[in-house]
Amino acid sequence: MATLFYGNAAEPIHIEDRALAHLKVVIATKLRRQESFTLSWEHYDGEPGGRSTIWIHPSIPLRFTFDEAERPEINPQWVQLIMNSANSTGGICLVDEILATPEPQA
Repeated sequence: MATLFYGNAAEPIHIEDRALAHLKVVIATKLRRQESFTLSWEHYDGEPGGRSTIWIHPSIPLRFTFDEAERPEINPQWVQLIMNSANSTGGICLVDEILATPEPQA
């Protein structure tokens, strides 16, 4: 389980390693453009129920830590889905990964 540390929040945000790797690509892209947005997620089992939302802003410190040392292969389709949600009025909502489907053989 990876961890996202944001600002001076008392509690870190726990997100699965592969999901956070993809989220990091989108967040870094948005912050490089000086764009602010919201990030929402559902709480994991063992945490209080419900969901949370934070406002991501370029001036607030952010740190990503991963349990796995090896970087996962990035799925461009998943990054695009997350980016599309980042550009919406609702901000980033973590969505399930879409796996590429093989093209039918002619």
